[in-house]
Amino acid sequence: MESVFAQKLTIPGNNAEKEFKELVEGPLGSDITNIGSIITKAIPFIFSFAGLALLLMLIMAGFDLLTSAGDAKKLESGKQRLTYAILGILLIIVAYWIVQLAGKIFGVVEIQSVFK
Repeated sequence: MESVFAQKLTIPGNNAEKEFKELVEGPLGSDITNIGSIITKAIPFIFSFAGLALLLMLIMAGFDLLTSAGDAKKLESGKQRLTYAILGILLIIVAYWIVQLAGKIFGVVEIQSVFK
């Protein structure tokens, strides 16, 4: 197993010179070695956050539409919010598809294994 730190980790006491060869794991696991692996670990969280944001935007747009009571500005605001929510989630999904397609074309395995 390779060392994570540049120096030896020593703890004063009985075994002051004992070197720890164990791999230190963080909350996302021990396979984080570069920026690509960080992004790969973050993508499911990003999609979860985007889905939650879409749900909240749809609820707020529906609330604006239902409570407009003939007010043209509030009705237009609800329609605009609904349009932006749908366009936002479509933009995220299309961007993901484009990156996956580029990964398949150029043979980048790290990109292709995000949800596996």
